[in-house]
Amino acid sequence: MSAPYRRTVVDAAGWDAAADAMEAGDTTLLSLWAEIGCVHLAVLDAEGIEILSLPCPDGYFPSIGRRHPPAIRLERAVRDLFGLEPEGLPDPRPWLDHGRWGDEAVPAAAYPFLPVEGEALHQIPVGPVHAGIIEPGHFRFTCDGETVVRLEARLGYVHKGIDRLLAGAPLARATKIAARVSGDSTVAYALGFAQAVEQAWGLAPPLRAVWLRAVMAELERLAHHLGDWGAICNDAAFSLMLAHCGVLREQVLRTAATCFGHRLMMDRVVPGGVAADLDAAGMAALQGLIAMLRARVPPLVKLYDDTASLQDRTVGTGRVSPALVAQFGAGGFVGRAAGRAFDARRATSYAPYDGLRFEVPVLQAGDVNARVWVRIREIEQSLSLLEQLLPGLPAGPVRIPPEDLPHGPAEGLALVEAFRGDLFVWVRLEAGQVQRCHFRDASWFQWPLLEAAIEGNIVADFPLCNKSFNCSYAGHDL
Repeated sequence: MSAPYRRTVVDAAGWDAAADAMEAGDTTLLSLWAEIGCVHLAVLDAEGIEILSLPCPDGYFPSIGRRHPPAIRLERAVRDLFGLEPEGLPDPRPWLDHGRWGDEAVPAAAYPFLPVEGEALHQIPVGPVHAGIIEPGHFRFTCDGETVVRLEARLGYVHKGIDRLLAGAPLARATKIAARVSGDSTVAYALGFAQAVEQAWGLAPPLRAVWLRAVMAELERLAHHLGDWGAICNDAAFSLMLAHCGVLREQVLRTAATCFGHRLMMDRVVPGGVAADLDAAGMAALQGLIAMLRARVPPLVKLYDDTASLQDRTVGTGRVSPALVAQFGAGGFVGRAAGRAFDARRATSYAPYDGLRFEVPVLQAGDVNARVWVRIREIEQSLSLLEQLLPGLPAGPVRIPPEDLPHGPAEGLALVEAFRGDLFVWVRLEAGQVQRCHFRDASWFQWPLLEAAIEGNIVADFPLCNKSFNCSYAGHDL
C-alpha cells in the first residue's frame, strides 16, 4: 500500500500559507486539481504528503502560480475544466481549451504567444503535426539567427477528457481507462491507480502480486530507457546506437509478452493484485533477458562514451540548472540529471522496493549527456532489481477476487515511480464506482523545463533536447 497522507480543509489564508511554503522551498508541489466548487492541492514536505482542500463557493481561489510558477499550467487547466478562477494568475490564457469548447470556434492562430522584443529576431513555428509518428504539440521558437532566444510550447491537442471519463465509471472500466492515459507508462498508471484504490479501502494485495508488479514496472523502465537512449543518439546522427538499442528494446517487449501475455503489459495490474501470473517459461525468459542485457549493454555504454562526435553533440547541450529543477520539483531522469535525488520508490518506500537494494543515480550537469547517463545507470539498477525479485518471488495467489473488493465510500492516493518520474494519483470512490480521480504525470513539471533547456542553443539541437526529455503529451493533456 501507499504511504499514509494528511488531509486538511483550509480557508484562503491557509491556501496562501501553502503557497508561501512552496515559494520558500520548504515544500514541493505534487499536484493541483479541482472538482465543482472545490480546489485541491497536494504537497510533499518533511513529514510526507498533505492534501489541502479549499471550498470555492463563489468560483474563485487565490492563485498559487502568482508566487510559485510550477502551478501556473495546472491552474490554467483547472479553470478550463471546472470554471474556477485563480485570482492573480500571471498567465490568464486558456490551456486545454483550444477555442473549440464555446459556442463559436476560435481560430488556432488567435492564441497569443508570449512576445519577445529585439532587433533581428524571427519566429519558427513547428507543429502541432510533426514528421514522425508522434503525438501533436506546437512549438514556437523565437530566434536570433540560429540561436533560440525563447521557446514556448502549446500543448493540449490530445486532451481526451480523462476526468469526465472516470467520473462515475465502475471500477473495472476505470482500471482500463487508467492504464490507457499514457500508453508507454501503462504499468505505472495502472499501478498508481491500483495503489490509490487499495489505500482508500485499506486493502493489502497478495505478496506475490506486489512483487510481480515490480517485475512489470522494471521491464517497462528497461524498455523505454533503452528506446530513449537509442533515439537520443539517432537525433545526434549516430544511428548505429538506435539500431542496437532498438533490438534490445524489442527483446524486452517480447519477453514481457511471453511472461504476461502483452508486450506493454496493459491491463495486467489491477486493484487487488495482478491479472497474470508468471509461469516457469516466463521465469526462464526473464533470466535469459537479464543475461543477454548484462552481456550487451556494457559494450554499448563504451561505444557511447568513446564516440567523440556523439559526445560533442550531447555534452553541454540543453542544460537545466539544479535550482530550476528544484523549484519545479522535476522528477525522473530530468531531475536526477540536475542534482535532484528524488525517486518515489525510495521516497514513499512502497513495497516491495522497501526491502530491495538499489541506488538512485544523480548527476549535476543537467545536460543531454547527463540525462543519457542517468538512463544508463537506471538500466543497470533495473537489472539488479530484477535479479533480486526473481529468486525471492513469493508463492501464493496473485489477486483478491473482484467480487471480494469493498464498495464503500473512501479516498486514497499514490505516488509511484514511472520511467519518466513520479506519477501522482488521487481517487475518491463510492458504491464501487470512481466518483472522482486525478492523475498528474511527471511531464507536467518537465515540459516547462524543456523551454528553459533550449534557450541559448541552436534550433538544430531542439530534437536532441526534446528527445532527452521525452515528455508525455497524452499524460499531460489528459
